[in-house]
Amino acid sequence: MVYRLLLLLLLVLGSGLGLAAPQGPVVYRIRVEGVISPASAMYISRGIREAHAAGAVALVVELDTPGGLLKSTDDITKAILASPVPVIVYVAPPGARAASAGVFLVYAAHVAAMAPTTNLGAATPVAVGGGEQETESQRTMIRKATEDAVAKIRTLARRRGRNAEWGERAVRQAAALPSEEAVRMDVVDLLAADVHELLARVDGRTVEVLGGPRVLRTRGARVVDLDMDLRERFLDLLAEPNVGLILMTVAIYGILFELNNPGAVVPGVVGAIALILALASFAILQVNYAGLALIALGIALLMAELFVPGFGVLGVGGIVAFILGGILLTSNQEPYLRASVPLVVALGLMTGGFFLFALGAAVRAQRRQPVSGREALVGRVGVAKTDLDGQGLVLVAGEDWTAESDEPVRAGERVRVVGVEGLRLRVRREG
Repeated sequence: MVYRLLLLLLLVLGSGLGLAAPQGPVVYRIRVEGVISPASAMYISRGIREAHAAGAVALVVELDTPGGLLKSTDDITKAILASPVPVIVYVAPPGARAASAGVFLVYAAHVAAMAPTTNLGAATPVAVGGGEQETESQRTMIRKATEDAVAKIRTLARRRGRNAEWGERAVRQAAALPSEEAVRMDVVDLLAADVHELLARVDGRTVEVLGGPRVLRTRGARVVDLDMDLRERFLDLLAEPNVGLILMTVAIYGILFELNNPGAVVPGVVGAIALILALASFAILQVNYAGLALIALGIALLMAELFVPGFGVLGVGGIVAFILGGILLTSNQEPYLRASVPLVVALGLMTGGFFLFALGAAVRAQRRQPVSGREALVGRVGVAKTDLDGQGLVLVAGEDWTAESDEPVRAGERVRVVGVEGLRLRVRREG
């Protein structure tokens, strides 16, 4: 009993000491890699909320991106500008980049830093472009998007005290900088080899957050990593153009298999879910509707090949239309937001094979003459054993059958079966 009391006393004292011990400053860290998408915007916004709720002294966003969607970039910059906790955008690790949309995130940050051998720049908006054959309307849209981006980057630069002239060149001329020059030209605030050096170097800086100025106390802070949750990971996956194209192909297979085999249920359910997810992916990516139209035309031509004797012309045309549609689907986007051409070609050939062989075999099987059962008697030729003046007996396939005919038939005449009703045949006189 005495030992238990001593143990309990030690536990209570240890708990009290633990509670009294200072915890020190805490910094939250999130890692944004790849395309800036709605998932990235949700992730950064949640990071700001959770860092503020936990009383963190700052949120570090480790950034490595080739760019992303304009709407998501706008959402992130708004969240940073309205953040009650300082946001430090850190282009890292070495070899990383903050291109296109990443430049706006760097300019919006309360503190911008880069690791050695990183770079940023090339922020020209191209998502509304039409390639070499762009129309006057498309050129006007590009000019409007460029002027809007210039105004935005200059506004952010003035607010954070960064180089507005270089920011404009990054938008208009796709200018880019390595990390050392970015610091020298006042595009970012400092270089840091890792996050601990970063926190030591920004300690004591005063930044303007929502609610007023804040002095950063980050030296020796404990770093807490915050990962993407399942919903954000799922949305991030849908923002991948190859995933959307694969989902749409699965939807086509599932729905057509269900239509060809009513009652199978599972292919139809899988196809419907895949179709909805594919449309959600395309909505995120803002795809070219001409590409969708070509894919639909390709499917229609492949279906026509199954029922119309086109000697393969319709099938080849369908495969070509499907492949061209897949390539055009994301042609208006940046290269990193376009579907893989080898994948598009492979899916086009697979879809053509599915229609011409798998689905074609099923259609031919349904149209083939039955070879067993009563239905197999249709079209067979037999002999009347009695006079058929409305009804009588016939010999068909080596068996006697009750038969009826709409015309008189004499015993010994040849008859052909034209229908089966239960155990009774409908026949007509042959010849």
